[in-house]
Amino acid sequence: MLTDAQRAIVKATVPLLETGGEALTKHFYRIMLGEYPEVRPLFNQAHQASGDQPRALANSVLMYARHIDRLEGLGNLPAQIVHKHVSLQVQPAQYPIVGACLLRAIREVLGAEIATDEVIAAWAAAYQQLADILIAAEEQVYAANEAAPGGWRGVRAFRVSSKVAESAEITSFYLAPVDGGAVVAHEPGQYIGLRFVIDGQEQRRNYSLSAEPNGRGLRISVKREAGGVVSNHLHDQVLEGSVLEVFPPAGAFTLQESDKPLVLISGGVGITPTLAMLSEALKSGRPVHFIHCARNRAVHAFRDAIDALAERHPQLRRFYCYDQAEGADGADAVGLLDQDQLAQWLPATRDLDAYFLGPKPFMALVKRSLKALGVPEEQTRYEFFGPAAALN
Repeated sequence: MLTDAQRAIVKATVPLLETGGEALTKHFYRIMLGEYPEVRPLFNQAHQASGDQPRALANSVLMYARHIDRLEGLGNLPAQIVHKHVSLQVQPAQYPIVGACLLRAIREVLGAEIATDEVIAAWAAAYQQLADILIAAEEQVYAANEAAPGGWRGVRAFRVSSKVAESAEITSFYLAPVDGGAVVAHEPGQYIGLRFVIDGQEQRRNYSLSAEPNGRGLRISVKREAGGVVSNHLHDQVLEGSVLEVFPPAGAFTLQESDKPLVLISGGVGITPTLAMLSEALKSGRPVHFIHCARNRAVHAFRDAIDALAERHPQLRRFYCYDQAEGADGADAVGLLDQDQLAQWLPATRDLDAYFLGPKPFMALVKRSLKALGVPEEQTRYEFFGPAAALN
């Protein structure tokens, strides 16, 4: 049980963590991944190398510490963490490992004079409070997934029924359950987790579901990343007929019911979750502005499908922006998306719902631009493919 005195101690350590939080979390990961190989599959090593994962953890730890006496101030951060954990199948037994490594890192980085026994005890109680909250919330999602029609808990085997190149970089994988049973109806915007063993090493990854639910199968659309262990394995080694281990759909970034105009803004492979959102929104008849940015026509996936939808649905307006374009590429704008261009493509009203995904610099630009153009912040929603980070 976290006491008032312990809450005060945790909050008092925030300035220290703000100046050295990333160094602490890097040390934490070195300890945990070096001494507990059983948890390595839960962490993308590319995100470790880039520093994204340590920065994300530092940000989450600081947010939690700042709001230790008012957890509702964390907003949707806990839900994002819960769904990411569920998609990777984080289990209660793994929480003590993380806690022990975090406390050890605090002691070793801050030193015994600052990280006293009292400070460590306060952080131990704070961590346990957070762990209990997350474990309970994750179990609710696990249980709901298992109880849902066509749902399951843990791993389920899916066969690749079709493999389709969508662009020079993105390939779709159509997945059908090996057991022949029904498949749970995921919410537009959600993703699945997959488990692989590549060169003797277990790897787990999340991929957005790029098609609306049909009760029979799932579709993911994966970009080949330079040096990406799993993405290159999928593109080069996984063929039609291959069997994959799939975790149930998860994700809190989902299309919310509304009659407001909808704006879907994506960059690169960020288009994938917006496809299911678009299909769902068009059923309601609400106006939709679909804005997609790509480097060029060759890497623009799903253009023909979007164009076909626009021909059938007059409430859909689509706009394409290419970094580089030739005359016949049919781009509506050339160069990087900016606030002025975005203003031209938004609906006349700013009372709209906006969802956006893509590379972090792109998302930061979109977030700033929407705010400057008068779109209410509570009506803008976004999610990262990698570790969560502040879009500043």
